[in-house]
Amino acid sequence: MKLNAIIVEDEETSRDILKNYLKKYCPNVNVLGEATNINEALILINNHDLDLVFLDVEMPYGNAFDLLDKLEDIQFETVFVTAYNHYAMEALNAHASYYLMKPISIDELIKAVDYVSEIRTKENALQDQVLIPKTNTVNGKITIPVQDGFEVINTADILYCKADDNYTEIYLNNNKKKLVSKTLKYFEDALNGSNFARVHKSYLINVNEVVKYLKGKGGSVVLSNGKEIMVSASKKSELLDFFK
Repeated sequence: MKLNAIIVEDEETSRDILKNYLKKYCPNVNVLGEATNINEALILINNHDLDLVFLDVEMPYGNAFDLLDKLEDIQFETVFVTAYNHYAMEALNAHASYYLMKPISIDELIKAVDYVSEIRTKENALQDQVLIPKTNTVNGKITIPVQDGFEVINTADILYCKADDNYTEIYLNNNKKKLVSKTLKYFEDALNGSNFARVHKSYLINVNEVVKYLKGKGGSVVLSNGKEIMVSASKKSELLDFFK
């Protein structure tokens, strides 16, 4: 699919290299404009319907994270392009789709564009789709340890699980919560194949309970009880696979 993009980079040489690489190796990217600082970038973002922003970290009048903080509703994917690897963690926290180091590797650039293209294709396919409500069929059971034995829970009754250090909070659709002395990874493994998806380092959700998907930095889902849960950029594609 075609991806509408802008390049936010204060160095002219770096902009020209990226544009030439995109034109030659990623012809599906349509570069709509260029910005040399966050003020120019804000104007472009507010005036275009974008799929992708190539974003340098260090710029005049603020950095990439200052720009993202100024945006209330982010509808595009972000690919950071920088000469500094120490921004990687901040980029991850800002739900970056990809992190490219300068000098840009053509192979890595192609991977980044392909990844964004895959995500946008899935999002567009889901945009007008009404999710089918879950049936009353019991999809299975899981046991959780309690002081005097164990308790049996229908997996279909679980809305989501939330990590709490080495404990897991299990939220049920009867407004009850269970605190279990097991890690979230334990439940991810136990519920594998039961329509549960790890969407964030702290959240495992029942995809049958998803009633809405919202685009954003990393996207988010709204569950049947109204709870909105952020989706990590690295987990977005895996989540969208459930709704193909």
